[in-house]
Amino acid sequence: MTHATYSLDALMEITARPPIAFVRGKGSYLWDDSGKRYLDFIQGWAVNCLGHSPPALVEAITEQAKRLITPSPAYHNDASVALAKALTDVSCFDRVFFANSGAEANEGAIKLARKYGALHKNGAFEIITFEGGFHGRTLATMSASGKKAFEPLFEPKVPGFRKARWHDLSSVEQLINDSTVAVMLEPIQGEAGVWPARDEFLRDLRALTAKPGLLLILDEIQTGVGRTGKLFHYEHTGITPDIMTLGKGIGGGVPLAALLATEAVSCFEHGDQGGTYNGNALMCAAGLAVLDQVSAPAFLKSVTENGLYLESALQRLSARHGLGEVRGRGLLLALDLCVPMAPAIVAAALDDGLLLNAPRPDTLRFMPALNVRTQEIDLMIESLDLLLTKAGAARRVA
Repeated sequence: MTHATYSLDALMEITARPPIAFVRGKGSYLWDDSGKRYLDFIQGWAVNCLGHSPPALVEAITEQAKRLITPSPAYHNDASVALAKALTDVSCFDRVFFANSGAEANEGAIKLARKYGALHKNGAFEIITFEGGFHGRTLATMSASGKKAFEPLFEPKVPGFRKARWHDLSSVEQLINDSTVAVMLEPIQGEAGVWPARDEFLRDLRALTAKPGLLLILDEIQTGVGRTGKLFHYEHTGITPDIMTLGKGIGGGVPLAALLATEAVSCFEHGDQGGTYNGNALMCAAGLAVLDQVSAPAFLKSVTENGLYLESALQRLSARHGLGEVRGRGLLLALDLCVPMAPAIVAAALDDGLLLNAPRPDTLRFMPALNVRTQEIDLMIESLDLLLTKAGAARRVA
């Protein structure tokens, strides 16, 4: 496939994308339609947790496709049953509902909390979320999000979401009323620029919600499945949330997400929740292959070690160029550039064969494969060092 034989015009315009098409991936690398190779530190926004086309995932999907793709969600299939059991075995939850995307899993979490409120909290339906939070692009999840750019879009929004300030427990307390059923947050606000919640803040939130019997919902779409060095981020804190959502990494690159809940909260009745492709055998076989690798203690230890290696390298780079802090945990990190040059750095990196992400104009985010090699981290740092040097020189000339 070459540029001459196809057109990009048929795709609906939803975001700025370079005029290239990727055709092959392996590990930490992608190749475009001209044969150019790119070192990938985005990995589908933390989706490809084992890198591009990992052999175990390819084999699992291939073998499952030969055997069964989906019998319809009206029936059980062995892959979804096995994955649900595997997830409850390694978490504090009792029940799992599979979905196709993180936004869909979060939508399910919102519905489950409201159902719980209807049954057990005198019809309470409001969910406290946070300024800067991001939970997806459905109408309900956009309404739950605290992203400023969403505020004027697609009005009227879904009501029932009150926004607290990040790391401000008193602002949460002030929003609690008789209509409150839950508090929902990301342990690390990814789209806002990788802002981690302090462990003590999460513990304080658990204590605060426990007193009036409110639900604590953790959106671990980006932080779950080993991204922070634990299988799930909540394990860093010692707390047990009532509901958790997973996406991105759980499928290793295929559309798979999950809504997990304790037995006490799992109150959906027949017809309340569903989806034609939810829990299909093909995607769940992929999830089983991912979970089998990522849940291994040695694998999680390597994520922690590689995260510390990347963090240290970014800190040295920041000091050398007079930049800001390095934020995050494990292999979800951000570098504060202090000035709004991140999009220019991302564009220059693409030209140099390096894929980086800028969630904010002054921030670079790093989401490599969880099995990224230190040599690949070194290559990224070397390339970014040169780009920052050029950008600094350009600013001085200007």
